[in-house]
This record gives sequence, structure tokens and C-alpha cells, in this order.
Amino acid sequence: MPLPVSPEVLVVLGTRPEAIKLFPLIRRLQEHPRLRPVVVTTGQHKELVDYVLQTTGCDVAADLGVGRPGLTLNQLSSSVIAGLDEFVAGRYGPPPEHISGRVREDRYPAACIVHGDTSSAAAAAVAAFHLRIPVGHVEAGLRTGTTLSPFPEELNRQLVGRIASFHAAPTRNNVQNLVREGVDIGRTYVTGNTGIDALQWAAAREVAYGRPELEWLEHDTTTRVVTVTAHRRENWGEGITDVARAVHRLADAHPDVRFVVPVHPNPRVARAMHAELDDVPEVTLTAPMEYLTFARLLARSTLVLTDSGGIQEEAPALQVPVLVARTTTERSEGVEAGTLELVGTDPDTIVAAATRVLGDPAAHAAFSRQPNPYGDGHAAERIVAALEHLVFNTPVPQTSGPGFVRAQVLEWAGFARTDALDGPAFVREPAPVDHVAQDLEDVVIAPKSTVDPYDAVGE
Repeated sequence: MPLPVSPEVLVVLGTRPEAIKLFPLIRRLQEHPRLRPVVVTTGQHKELVDYVLQTTGCDVAADLGVGRPGLTLNQLSSSVIAGLDEFVAGRYGPPPEHISGRVREDRYPAACIVHGDTSSAAAAAVAAFHLRIPVGHVEAGLRTGTTLSPFPEELNRQLVGRIASFHAAPTRNNVQNLVREGVDIGRTYVTGNTGIDALQWAAAREVAYGRPELEWLEHDTTTRVVTVTAHRRENWGEGITDVARAVHRLADAHPDVRFVVPVHPNPRVARAMHAELDDVPEVTLTAPMEYLTFARLLARSTLVLTDSGGIQEEAPALQVPVLVARTTTERSEGVEAGTLELVGTDPDTIVAAATRVLGDPAAHAAFSRQPNPYGDGHAAERIVAALEHLVFNTPVPQTSGPGFVRAQVLEWAGFARTDALDGPAFVREPAPVDHVAQDLEDVVIAPKSTVDPYDAVGE
């Protein structure tokens, strides 16, 4: 018996990494015959997010416009909660007062999908819970074990993990993390990471770099390239400076290697990178790269030095070794598989590790002995199949890891179970209101500012 709810699925995102990792899922939903995505962007990284979604053909229903200079994490969170509340009320009306009985016939969302560990994802999950919309968490179960590393991401994902009804976990280790925190294994599903789906799509296009400083890369296929990215909040200050110093030393020691550094626009990061590396001939500093060109650069690299989370998963899919400029990582599977090595930000440690990889072919090859633990490029397909099963009670999707139990997911979301001859049904009752749902498709809520808030929010 199909679940009697609207087949609209909210997808809320605010940052460029969220857009990159959610576009494969949005595209799958757009192609689905019965499920319809309603994409809401927060406006944090507006231009970067718009570029990713437009390039990949993803339609946006609304922009909450919360990005502005000087925005604190608390202000961001409260703005997202208020903005999403306003959007849902305008489009669908008030939430059901009780999740029992029969669902009303308008288009109240079947689920709200959030991704990962940003403050916008945590805020959207809180808002969806208050609005009685079941939350699905993509990239669920990543943990470092300390709430200050990374900050604020670690506690954000734990908060979303407590709220979510359904957890799409990239790996079995992620599921184990959730189970240790009291999440029923029947609400978890091993899918792989949608970032691998996105990377495979992007790398296959080999678009032109389109920048004078990278013109040499268009035809040079032999010079070894080391890609460096650093932006994490916990590395601001001395950590970023130490990474830049390590790159300077490596460039001096390896004149046959070129170092490409896409510089994060946050002023604290940019100042440190330019101060240390502007005058180093072997180092190419460039502005943040569009996703398609960065995917090409990643595939071209001999080695990656990064504090990014997503790159820790993406580079191994391209057989590229990764040195992680952090003391902890929520991607422990990569460390165990040997695709990642934690080096922190100490220049001596970074230089020693990078020199070993650059100087010893066997050390380089050791990073790709094991298959990438983060997925095979079919994560979005699995998540859509899971949503279809939850909404329409279609056959249970297959997986190589732990499966999920529909009843447990829906009961956690607050649906009342009613037993019938043809099996249990899960329903919710309407709120007694006269609201007429507004079709806000293609209506964009004007942002309060067009200034990119990178200098205030480091996510």
C-alpha cells in the first residue's frame, strides 16, 4: 500500500560542497517519474552554488538569501531556520498538528534531505523537525570523536544524526558510528558517497581551465603536479601558515614538480598563502576553481595535500595519494585502507611525507592498493531507490552492506502505524486550516546581500 504523502522532497543546501555532493541526487530525483525534488538554497555561497547547480542542470525553487558579511554561526543558523519555516509555510501551509490519521491532499513534503555537517544542514534539520517533515541525512555517520575537530562540523553532524529518520551512510564504519550512538541499524543504509558520483561525472568532461596562470596545464601531460587546498576553521592562523611554509620548502626541494594552490577567498587563508608563496616560481596560486576544472586538476595530480573532507574521498577514486593536513579525520576508512595519511600541519611532518611519496614510486603506489572505500559512483541511485521504497512501499532496494527497515524509519519520523490485511500502513493527519498552497516554483527570495560571506563563515 503506497504511503499517502506528497511525492515532493525538499533538498536544502547552502555551500558549494553541499551542491557538489547533492547534484547527483537532485538529478536522479528530477528524472524520477513520481518523486519531485524541491531545491532550496540558503544563499551562503550564492555564486559558487548557483554555478554548480546551473552547470549540472539542477532547478532551484527558492534562495533564502541568508548570506551577508559578518554573519556568525548562530546568526546563520537562526536565519536558515526562519527562512525555511517561511518558505514551507508559504508553499505548503502549517504542518500537521498530529502525525496520525490520514494525510491531507495538498503537497506537504514527504522528506527533507540535508547533507553532511554544515551549520546550514543542522539548522535545516531542526527546522524540518519543527515542521514535522521527516529528515534524511546524506553522508551520515562520519565522526572524529571530539566536537572541536573539526569545528563546528563534528557537532553539526551529530545533531543531524539525532534528528534524522533515515541515514544514508557512505560506509559500514559510518553505520557502526551511528549504532554506537543509539541509532537503530534499521534506519541506516550503506550507499557509498554521492561525492564519488559527482566526481566521475565531472572528471569525464575535461573542460578547459580557462585561466592564464593554468594555461601550461592544457598541454603539459608530463610535469608532476601537487594540488594543495587548505581552509578549515581549526587551521586558521598558524595552521594555514605552516601548510604554506611546508609547500615552500617542498617547492625548493623539488624544482621539477609544480604546486597548484587554489586559494580559499577567506582573507585569513588568502593572506597566509600569498605572504608565503607569492614569490615561489614552482607554485601557482589561483582563485577558487569551478568544480569541473578542479575535478580535471585532481585527476591530473601526482599528490594532494589538503584539509578538505570531500577531497579525502574523491582523490582516491582517481588513484591519487592524499596527505591530510589535520590531526583527526572522520574519513577513518581511508586511513585504514591506506588511501590517506594524516600529517597534521607541522611543516617537518608534511615535508617528510610528501618527499617520500614524490621520491619513491613504491610509496606512491601503496596509496592505491586498496579500492576506494567511499563508493562506486552509484550512491545517488541507491538513495533514490530508498526514498521510493519509503514513500511508495516499492520492493526493498538491494545493498552489499546493512539494509534498512521501512517501518523503523517511518515510526521514528512520527507516522502512526495501522495494521491492515495487506500489511501495515503509515499515515499522518492534516492540520485543520484553510491554507491554499502557493506554487512558489521559480520564485527566488531576494538575498539580503550579494557579497560572498566566505570572510565570515568558513564552511
